[in-house]
Amino acid sequence: MSSQKYASLRYTALRIGLLVACFAVVWVLCWAHVIPLGVGASNVFWMVLLALVLSAPLSWVLLRKQRDAMSEQIVDRVDRAKTRFAASAGQED
Repeated sequence: MSSQKYASLRYTALRIGLLVACFAVVWVLCWAHVIPLGVGASNVFWMVLLALVLSAPLSWVLLRKQRDAMSEQIVDRVDRAKTRFAASAGQED
């Protein structure tokens, strides 16, 4: 249970970290003029969008274990809530 206790928090933190890392890579590539900078003030929007597009498939592959742990944590919480709800509904009858 201790490994699942913070599974959602761990996955979210790793996902954000991966997004930040992708943004850093995109920023360096824009700074080095390897990829286009965008038009006018769209530079930051372009870099964030590209970082999101890059980090999504990477997180799907790299964070599978953390995502599965988070899923198990959510299923456990839902099952406990259903059990408590059924118990309280049974007491009312």
